[in-house]
Amino acid sequence: MTTFDDLWFRAGEASQRAEQAYHRLRGQYENFLELESHRQVSRSRFRTLTERIEGSGAPYGAHTIVYRPSGELLLVRHDGVDLWVLPGGEVDPDEEFQRTAVRELAEEAGVDADYEGLAILTQVRITCGEYETQGVIPIFAARALTTDTHITDPDDEISAAGWFLELPPDTRDREDLLAWRERAL
Repeated sequence: MTTFDDLWFRAGEASQRAEQAYHRLRGQYENFLELESHRQVSRSRFRTLTERIEGSGAPYGAHTIVYRPSGELLLVRHDGVDLWVLPGGEVDPDEEFQRTAVRELAEEAGVDADYEGLAILTQVRITCGEYETQGVIPIFAARALTTDTHITDPDDEISAAGWFLELPPDTRDREDLLAWRERAL
């Protein structure tokens, strides 16, 4: 008996949505850092990420690099992954990426910032065994207007927020952030 595995189909649909999001962002913004990455995940995680990509093109949502003129970057402690990360999160239905980034910054750090555009656009290839799809990770740049942090994360994943000139060793995508800072500040 042959069974239909909808993951093949959904992965293809997700890749198309990601390609559309990539071209839309490239047309909207300029002077951003373009990166590529690869993530290998479990089957259940692959299904979850494919569903997110089908919705917006972004498996991990939209994020913000918030900086002070001194070069300090704002990071939040994400307990689910036990790392320091950029503020950001999942895109709501019909929400633009920058609006997501603004909302998530407010929830995870409570800092006001002046958004300057797209800082980094990463094309991520996601695999699980023989399954493969792609997504985009848009990261926006914003100059801090306020620096006191206040966490109101409704998902209760963020336990701390802080400013760092020297990024902690357990910072997710640390080298990418350092490359952006070197280029932009």
